Amino acid sequence: MFHRLSLAIFALVLFGTGPVFAQTTPPSDPIREALTPPDVVLSHQQALGLSDDQLKTIKADVMDAQARFTTAQPQLEAAVAKLASLLKDSHVDQTRALAQLDEVLRLEHDLKHVQLTLMIQVKNALTAQQQAQAHRFASEAEK
Repeated sequence: MFHRLSLAIFALVLFGTGPVFAQTTPPSDPIREALTPPDVVLSHQQALGLSDDQLKTIKADVMDAQARFTTAQPQLEAAVAKLASLLKDSHVDQTRALAQLDEVLRLEHDLKHVQLTLMIQVKNALTAQQQAQAHRFASEAEK
């Protein structure tokens, strides 16, 4: 419960910019359009015709990324909880709170870096035809 509340507070602080920036339609995501999540590729491995080498490479990349996520996720959660705690004080020490925000953003950056690295590795393991087919599978899954 505390974790969800902390994340909600953090999200409001960072993204609660109000209706000034509201959009009527969600913006396109060019990264999502260029890359396919590894779970889509692995769940459609037979339809994509993945070779044993491709499958071995992708699974190794996924395992490496999962290990890195497993290490970083608790650190991020602790950093967000600490930031939320600092923000709850009746008088917020701005210097400490912003320093803690920097730590949260650093950890988020690290996680996003791992995620994008994995998605690039998966894409590079596929042929152009497999990439196109995987992208179609991902688009169908979003509907």
